[in-house]
Amino acid sequence: MNEHGRHAGFLIGTACFVVIVAGMQAAASLLIPFLLAAFVAIICLPPLQWLTRHRLPVAAAVMLIALSLVLVILLLGTFVGASVADFSSNLPVYQARLKAMSGDLIGWLSGFGISLSSQAVLENFDPSAAMGLVGKLVSGLGNALANTFLIVLTVIFLLMEAAALPHKWAAMGNQAPSTEHFGRFVASVNSYLAIKGWVSLVTGIVIAGWLALLGIDYPLLWGLIAFLFNFVPNIGSIIAAVPAVLLALVQLGPGAALGAALGYLAVNIVMGNVIEPRFMGRGVGLSTLVVFLSLVFWGWVLGPVGMLLSVPLTMIVKLALEANERSRWLAILLGPDVYP
Repeated sequence: MNEHGRHAGFLIGTACFVVIVAGMQAAASLLIPFLLAAFVAIICLPPLQWLTRHRLPVAAAVMLIALSLVLVILLLGTFVGASVADFSSNLPVYQARLKAMSGDLIGWLSGFGISLSSQAVLENFDPSAAMGLVGKLVSGLGNALANTFLIVLTVIFLLMEAAALPHKWAAMGNQAPSTEHFGRFVASVNSYLAIKGWVSLVTGIVIAGWLALLGIDYPLLWGLIAFLFNFVPNIGSIIAAVPAVLLALVQLGPGAALGAALGYLAVNIVMGNVIEPRFMGRGVGLSTLVVFLSLVFWGWVLGPVGMLLSVPLTMIVKLALEANERSRWLAILLGPDVYP
C-alpha cells in the first residue's frame, strides 16, 4: 500500500471512529442498560454453569439467578433509597454551609495578612461543587437502575443464549467461529469483576461501619458509593471520599472530617495495595495511562456508568485488537507497563 493509500485509510478509520462515538453518545440511554446487563450476565455465567452441572435445567437455573438479582436490587432500594432521597433534598443546604465555611476561612486568613478575594476563590475552588458532583453521580446511577426490569429481562435472554451457544457452534461443524478469544475475554472480565467485586464489597462495608461509628449521616449511602466507585480505577476512591468528608466537616466539624479522611485512606491503602494485588496478580492487563484515559473517555461517552465499566470496555477493545495480526501492535501498547 502506498503512502497515499495509508493516509486515506487513516482518515477513513478516524471518521468511522468519530461516527461510532457520536452514535454511542446519542444512544446512551439505550446502550447503558444493555451494557450493564451484558456485564451482569458475564458475572452470572459461573453460577449458571455450576447449577447446570448439578443437573438443574437451564431455564430453572436462569430464573433462580434472575430472582436473586431482583432480590438484591430490592434490598438496595429499600436500605439506600431513603438515604439517596434525603441527601438529594438536603444538598442545597449542605452546599450553602460549605460556601459559608469557605467565606469564614478566607476571613480568618485575612487576619494573618493573607488577602484573598472571596469571589475569585469560590469561582476557581468551590468545595460545594463536589457535593453537586456526587448528586449528579447518584442521580445518574439511579436513572440507570430505574431500568431494572429491562436489565433483568436482558440478563435472562443473554444467559439463555449463552447456555445454547456451545450447541449452536457444535452444529456448525468446521464453519463454527473460533471460541478462543471469546473464552479468554469472558474469563478475563469475569475474573476482574469477581475479584474487584469482593474487594469493593468489603471496602463499602468497612467504610459504612466506620462512618456510622463517627456519627456521620447516610453511612449506607457512602458505603454504596465507596463500593461502586472502587470499580473506577485510580481516582474512584477519591471521588467516593470527598463528599463524605465534606459532609462530616459540615455536620460535625474538622475532627470528624479528619477521622473520615483517615478511615478512607487506611481502607484504600490496605485494599488497593495489599489485598487486591495479592488476588489480581498483574492486574487487568492494561497500562496505567490507558486505564486513566479509558476512565475519562468512557465517562464522557456514557456518563457515570461508563466510568464504572471503563476497564471492562477497554479490555474488549484490547482483545479485539489482539485477534488481528495487523492491529496486534496496538494491543501491545494498551497492555500492562513493562520496565527493564
